[in-house]
Amino acid sequence: MSGSAARLRAIDAVIAFEAPTPSLIAAEAPGEVFGQNVFSKAVMQKRLPKAVFKSVMATIEKQMPLDPAIADAVASAMKDWALEKGATHYAHVFYPLTHSTAEKHDSFFEPDDDGGSIAEFAGKTLVQGEPDASSFPNGGLRSTFEARGYTGWDVTSPAYVLENPNGNTLCIPTVFVSMTGEALDHKTPLLRSQQAMATQAARVLRLFGHDDPGTIVSYAGPEQEYFLIDRHFFLSRPDLLNAGRTLFGAKPPKGQEFDDHYFGAIPDRVLAFMLHAERELFKVGIPAKTRHNEVAPGQFEIAPMFERSNLAADHQQLLMVTMKRVAREHGMELLFHEKPFVGVNGSGKHVNFSFGSSTVGNLLLPGDTPHENAQFLVFCAAIIRAVHKYGGLLRASVASATNDHRLGANEAPPAIISIFLGEQLADVFDQVAKGGATSSKEKGTMTIGVDTLPVLPTDPGDRNRTSPFAFTGNRFEFRAPGSMQSISSPVYTINTIVTEALDFIATDLEERVAAGEDFNHAVQKVLEQIITDHGAVVFNGDGYSDDWQTEAEARGLKNLRTTMDALPELISDEAVELFSRYGIFSEREMHSRYEIAVEQYELAIAVEAKLTVEVAGTSILPAAIRYQTQLAQNVAALTAAGVEADASLLQAVTTPITALRKALVTLKAVAFEEAGHTPVEAAMHAKDVLLPAMAAVREAADELETLVADDLWPLATYQEMLFIR
Repeated sequence: MSGSAARLRAIDAVIAFEAPTPSLIAAEAPGEVFGQNVFSKAVMQKRLPKAVFKSVMATIEKQMPLDPAIADAVASAMKDWALEKGATHYAHVFYPLTHSTAEKHDSFFEPDDDGGSIAEFAGKTLVQGEPDASSFPNGGLRSTFEARGYTGWDVTSPAYVLENPNGNTLCIPTVFVSMTGEALDHKTPLLRSQQAMATQAARVLRLFGHDDPGTIVSYAGPEQEYFLIDRHFFLSRPDLLNAGRTLFGAKPPKGQEFDDHYFGAIPDRVLAFMLHAERELFKVGIPAKTRHNEVAPGQFEIAPMFERSNLAADHQQLLMVTMKRVAREHGMELLFHEKPFVGVNGSGKHVNFSFGSSTVGNLLLPGDTPHENAQFLVFCAAIIRAVHKYGGLLRASVASATNDHRLGANEAPPAIISIFLGEQLADVFDQVAKGGATSSKEKGTMTIGVDTLPVLPTDPGDRNRTSPFAFTGNRFEFRAPGSMQSISSPVYTINTIVTEALDFIATDLEERVAAGEDFNHAVQKVLEQIITDHGAVVFNGDGYSDDWQTEAEARGLKNLRTTMDALPELISDEAVELFSRYGIFSEREMHSRYEIAVEQYELAIAVEAKLTVEVAGTSILPAAIRYQTQLAQNVAALTAAGVEADASLLQAVTTPITALRKALVTLKAVAFEEAGHTPVEAAMHAKDVLLPAMAAVREAADELETLVADDLWPLATYQEMLFIR
């Protein structure tokens, strides 16, 4: 057996691992688990007074203003339900601008006059909390000495009980704002954007004859990719522990080139984790639907069913927390970093997006003859206009130091934001641009040639995995979001830019109809104008090709390759005016998000640079020098014995050692120097100076990994981490 002592111990621990006791209760039907820890509609209907329940549902389903008078009744019922579930504490859960989840726990129990305790939970406690607002990223909205911030109950996202072996907690989803009402979170703008989009969508639908279209909401279904490695390997790698990705690692002899992991049989240990995680997700009402092996070794995916975007965003955050916790119970570490391993596919969070209501259904459902479905074409055209006008904002909504490692690689869409429509819709809109659509490509059938196999229906067009914004039959799939980020940012961006497009369409149609123009003719003219003005964003070809880079530039599409290229889009005059017009963000809030994103980018790279110096200087270089010394002693001993010594291996090791030393000197000098007087200067220093300096250190270190004796190499290797579990 090979490997350093630490690596040997890690491998031995993997071999000796015993799975935890199954959580499944044999007598419990799977369907009984789902939502059992959620303060759901059914629970509220049973426990709340009829008038209170009716008021709550009007807020949830029709976006009616929340009646503050109901808070005490809801709080009392929620407390009693939570206590019956074993809860001892309650927590306002919120989503600060770190893309993580935050919570502050308080006990239900307070001492009484008799020396005992009494459970208390009033309506005012349910509605509002007060965590420290100065210690979260705020982009200047709060000074350090101004600590007050408020959490506010989001009634549209149900409370739930989070289980722990030592006591349960009632969790209440909330917004997080400053004392002046400015958003310090991702939920507040998402709720604002939902409301704005509902208003404009209703205007369009009323023109199509829907007097009561219901409350239009956007729906999301995020596909979450992730890696699993044994926790012993994770703890032996300071880079994974502190940065979430490997800053060193030579390519293993075998990677993903055989495509044998993708959709393969799920390893038993991983499947045990998945089953356990899904059970925990079901308890809190998360509709996990699909699981499978992903492309890279050690990579997997989970996908839920569609939900309202606000709830989907909350559930996505809870899913990440839950899955990491359950993975540790199974002796594994779950990695959400977009690119934890160089040379194999990274991880995204593909956000499937649609909108509609229970009254009008899915507004992105084309039907069998989309050329005759004017309502669908109008809403689809709104998205075409939105993505073309505001592609830079979409790119900025997924911009981060971690996602920069993935965007543009062969497992992710390019940084150029374009739309894939497929053959059928591309043909229909081409007809629209020429004066009117009269036909649609029809679905077909496929005969496989085996009598016992059924004839399969086929779609009128293929899919395109290289497109960042692709139509996939009844929804659009935004493939650019990173696996670590909250989906709220891309979703509220989509909501907002679509709001503007629907506003434009509704205004145009209203003016044409008021002027006496036939409605169908007016629709044709609006569609014709949109596809003529914005059709350049539609691209059905290979987004990975070099030719597309050139063609996109000729079409006027932005190619914002890095985060620092993309972030200025957030504070452009056009963006500030857009978000301000629909009440999503004030100008101060927009600038705060820009400043936070710049700071987070610089901090992420600065941490990685210091880690690179530490690991290379204290682990890799000493191991390489020890091996160099052994080789030199061997050459000297052979020469002294009169035997011709081969010094080629010694020279082969010495060359990258020299390169590593030189690269480390350079990186140390730039990693700890003053990086500029402004956050932008520091971020540009990280991009232009730190990243290339880190790459030079890694290049030399990774070459040494292929040369140094395995029993001296200090870090768990890619081969071990990706294939041993």
